Amino acid sequence: MIQKFLVWFIQLGPSTKRWFWRVWYNAFANKSKNHSFRFMNYGYAEDGFNPEISEKDESERYPLQLYHHTSTQVDLSNKKLLEVGSGRGGGASYIQSHLKTKSVVGMDISDSAIKLCRSSHQIDGLDFIVGDSENIPFEKETFDAVLNVESSHCYGNVTSFFSEVQRVLKPEGFFLWCDFRSHNEMKRFFKLTDDVGLVIVKEVDITRNILDALDLLTPGRAEQIDTHVPKIIRNVFRSYAGLRGSSVHDAFLTGDLIYKSAVFQRGL
Repeated sequence: MIQKFLVWFIQLGPSTKRWFWRVWYNAFANKSKNHSFRFMNYGYAEDGFNPEISEKDESERYPLQLYHHTSTQVDLSNKKLLEVGSGRGGGASYIQSHLKTKSVVGMDISDSAIKLCRSSHQIDGLDFIVGDSENIPFEKETFDAVLNVESSHCYGNVTSFFSEVQRVLKPEGFFLWCDFRSHNEMKRFFKLTDDVGLVIVKEVDITRNILDALDLLTPGRAEQIDTHVPKIIRNVFRSYAGLRGSSVHDAFLTGDLIYKSAVFQRGL
C-alpha cells in the first residue's frame, strides 16, 4: 500500500516529483552516513569486464563498474567533467582518481549528500556543490563532458535538463548517460536530446548487465535493508534497490523497463 501511494504521489507533476526526490535523498543521506557506502546505483556486470580497482572498492565493485562502463566510452584525459546527480560521491571520486581527468565537479540537489561527499572524498581536483539539474549553476561552455548516472528518471523536466547540459558543454563536448525507462519513455527521451542539439554517438541496451549485477548485489543489500530499515517500509526500499523479487527487478525481467547507456555530443 505504501509503495503504491508513493508511486502515485510522485507522478502528480514535475514539481511534486522534484520535491519528493529532494526530500528522499536528504533523508537517505542523513540516515545512512557510513562513509564506506559510496554508491546507490544498480551496478553493471559483464563477463571479462573487470576494471582494476583498489581492495577497499571490491565490496562495491558492480556499482563502480557501471560508472566505469559509462564514463570510459570517451577519453576523459585532461578533461573537465561535471557529474549531475553525484549522490554519495563514489563515482566522481573514482573518475578523478583513476581516469586522468583534469577536474571533476559532483553536483547534487541534496545538500545533505553534498556535505557527506565533502567529508568522505578529499582529492585534488575534485569538488562537490549543491545544484539543480534544471538550472545548472555554471557559465556556458564550461565543461568538456557531463556525466549522468541513473539519475535522470527523478527529474521533473527532462527537457530543461538537456538544455542545461547542452549549455554548459563546450563545443563538441560529450554527454555520458545511463538510466532506465519504459520503452515509450525511452523513445521520448532520445527524441528530446535530438531536439536540444545533442547528437547521439553511441547507444547500448545494458538491461542484462544490470540484472546480472542486481542478482549479485541482492544478498548484501537485502541484509542491509533488514538491519537498518523499519519493517513497514522495507518493501519500498527493496524495490528502490532493485533487489531480486522486487517490482523493479521483475519489470526488467519482463521487459517493461529497459536500461540503456549512451554517448551524446554537442555540435560546434
